[in-house]
Amino acid sequence: MYYPSQPNTYYPSAPPPPPPPPAMSMVAPGPIPWTTGLCDCTDDCGTCWMTCCCPCITFGMVAEITDRGNTSCGISGSLYTLLMCFTGCQWIYSCMNRSKLRAEYSLEESPCNDCLVHCCCEPCALCQEYRELQNRGFDLKIGWRGNMEKKAQEMAMAPNIQKGMMR
Repeated sequence: MYYPSQPNTYYPSAPPPPPPPPAMSMVAPGPIPWTTGLCDCTDDCGTCWMTCCCPCITFGMVAEITDRGNTSCGISGSLYTLLMCFTGCQWIYSCMNRSKLRAEYSLEESPCNDCLVHCCCEPCALCQEYRELQNRGFDLKIGWRGNMEKKAQEMAMAPNIQKGMMR
């Protein structure tokens, strides 16, 4: 007689069920690296010289793009200059801008904390941010509005593709 507590000896065992499919990862990918290194200033010597002589210009151009045109290059650069001349703590302002840029493009916080990068290597950090935006297709010399107008013109010039089968 067969009792349920005993193993089934009368019927052959069924094949094992197939393994479950691999789980889809719903976690967003981690931070991505910067397109250039912190000390790659020689990749763009013009920006490097401009940043060393007048960092407020580079900061203003980067901040205008990062703020999506809400703050002009002139206003951001002027505020940077005032902070630099009267407090020497302009790096705190530029650190906040770097954090905003990193969040916008999911960039990794490297080589160290944003504030430490700007406190110790302000010109290099500004040049890296400038190059990052350039590598992402922005022309920092024409500002946010100029970049948006340029993008709108490119979209208007895109070829019109008709859908469906054509003979």
